[in-house]
Amino acid sequence: MSRIGECKRNTSETQIEVSIDLDGSGQAQVQTGIGFFDHMLISFAKHGLFDLKVSVTGDLYVDCHHTIEDTGIAIGVALRKALGDKKSIRRYGNTILPMDETLVLCALDLSGRPYLVFDADFTTDRVGYFDTEMVKEFFHALTYTTGMNLHIKMLESGNNHHMIEGIFKAFAKTLDQATMKDERITDVLSTKGTL
Repeated sequence: MSRIGECKRNTSETQIEVSIDLDGSGQAQVQTGIGFFDHMLISFAKHGLFDLKVSVTGDLYVDCHHTIEDTGIAIGVALRKALGDKKSIRRYGNTILPMDETLVLCALDLSGRPYLVFDADFTTDRVGYFDTEMVKEFFHALTYTTGMNLHIKMLESGNNHHMIEGIFKAFAKTLDQATMKDERITDVLSTKGTL
């Protein structure tokens, strides 16, 4: 049974189409209008082994905020749809990932209860045309629409490009773990019987 989720989101600020296949091979087709953001989403797909399609037309003449936040919302909706009833998934994931001089901790629970803990301090306002403050906003939007508990902590800081790329890669590896199916889990991994 395929685990593919899609989302089309159209507002006065952004027009977005997203598709994600949790059982892919890391293929990505991404066009957001923000080069560094494209790079991060392609890295997310590659290192999580997800097949990802993202097409965004946003009001970049204003700034990058709506494009990045709304993309997080759309990816979150697509993830939630791809997860379906969450039967047999491992639910939890955690990764400590090095990116050159930086080191990132990422842990998540696909509990259905959204919560984000984000601990990373950037020293520049932008990387390319991507505002660094939007990293947290992206993950906040994605966390709440997916319904996941996500913790991201920068253990060792450094170059802001490396820090952000490390975060996206660590999230990818962690989500891959949590969405994997385990034949020992015949229902959902919860004493409640639902996630």
